[in-house]
Amino acid sequence: MNLVRAAAPSGFASPPPVVVTLDVGSSSVRACGFDAAGRALPIECQRTYAPDTTPDGGVEIDAERLLALTAETLDGLLAALGPRAGAVAAVATSTFWHTLLGVGGDDGASTPLYSWADTRSAGAVEILRARLDEKAYHARVGCVFHTSYLPARLVWLAERDPAAFGRVRRWMSFGEYVHLRLFGETRASVSMASGTGLFDQRGQTWDGPALVAVGLTPEHFAPIADLDSPLRGLRPKFAGRWPALARVPWLPALGDGACSNVGAGCVTPDRAALMVGTSGAMRVCAPGAPDTIPVGLWCYRVDRRRVLLGGSLSNGGNLYAWLRETLRLGAPEVVEGELAGLPPDGHGLTWLPFLAGERSPGWVASARGAIVGLSLATRPIEILRAALETVAYRFALIHARLQEACPDVRQVVATGGALVASPVWVGIMADVLGMPVTASAEAEASSRGAALLALEALGMLPSLEAVPAGLGPTVRPDPARHARYRDGLARHRQLYDMLIPLYGRRPVA
Repeated sequence: MNLVRAAAPSGFASPPPVVVTLDVGSSSVRACGFDAAGRALPIECQRTYAPDTTPDGGVEIDAERLLALTAETLDGLLAALGPRAGAVAAVATSTFWHTLLGVGGDDGASTPLYSWADTRSAGAVEILRARLDEKAYHARVGCVFHTSYLPARLVWLAERDPAAFGRVRRWMSFGEYVHLRLFGETRASVSMASGTGLFDQRGQTWDGPALVAVGLTPEHFAPIADLDSPLRGLRPKFAGRWPALARVPWLPALGDGACSNVGAGCVTPDRAALMVGTSGAMRVCAPGAPDTIPVGLWCYRVDRRRVLLGGSLSNGGNLYAWLRETLRLGAPEVVEGELAGLPPDGHGLTWLPFLAGERSPGWVASARGAIVGLSLATRPIEILRAALETVAYRFALIHARLQEACPDVRQVVATGGALVASPVWVGIMADVLGMPVTASAEAEASSRGAALLALEALGMLPSLEAVPAGLGPTVRPDPARHARYRDGLARHRQLYDMLIPLYGRRPVA
């Protein structure tokens, strides 16, 4: 799908300058424009794609193809900007955390781009446990040993093909690769580095013990920089293609989760972002670093001054989409109406939603999905309703642990296309959590967050906290439904405890 939206011929209502954003996600690349107040301009260019998957759990992306799509989105956006392109003040990038790409001596990709969802490195998790103290590692790095992080993937790649591994000059995320190809140099933002599993959260450097465990050195990675160290001066090939962007600052690429929190206005410790897109996450942004990181949760960074504490799910909108297709349910509006007509936990079903393995809080990558309680009377829509409820149960487990480190959370903001598109699911989240849930009105929170961080770094905004985010309706929990969901959560936990040992390892939590 190719999408380009442009302003009406009468021109833009917002004054210059303009911040251009790139948002590279798991299924699309989007370029947008924002004004100096962080308001989206009525232009957008998007390209969609699908990763390559393998039966053994591989999820790979052709880096050159994705780079070409990224360049095409910039082509489309600049064409839509027209004369306004001369007012571009900066380019900011939001991209998916935990990707890994090997680059050779010619600065070209020497491996596929490995997604966070690639689970083929499950065996390497146990190797890491033999090399490092996981408890100390978690306290220092803010991650656990899991296939979604770089250490396990690097160990797996080194064992699978030592010669190919040795030919890689540097390892990096896709955002860093874009800048390497466009500028001939690159930097790893504090934000991107913090989600690798190789970053010391307090020292804010590459973590020595973790690097030793994977057989690499800091020279195998890009130097770490913050938002005050942008790149300038595109290579001639790209300067000729985008003259309006040739000399403007390009900020180091940022983690999409950090950008999403900022774009949704969740930048203080009293507001948690609950995101369900392809996957899911619950995150709280806070200054400094927490004294302790709760077991089962992670700690990343927005920048050098702000941390992001939370947990992630591998199954969110992808589970909803899989069920709609597999069960041959109707159009979204029909499905939403049918879901609304069902009582809470009224289907007799208990789910484990791990079609893509488990992340928070147990981190059993080999876990798989299960449904218990099916009968001849079970209807497809009930299976879907039970699935949405069990995703909410997983968030309830994350939320309970977040409260240990972030007791001041008073508001939960729902973000992400899959969640915001379903008021029924937002209501389920509120009833399961027992807390009000407010829908975000920011359609592209990650892009907006990248723009706001750029504007703050450029001195055009006094602070992120000073910029309000658009909010939609608030759904308040119903005590009776909350009580019913407590029983459902108890069944879910019981099924988890029974089945997870079958997958070969104990949960982290």
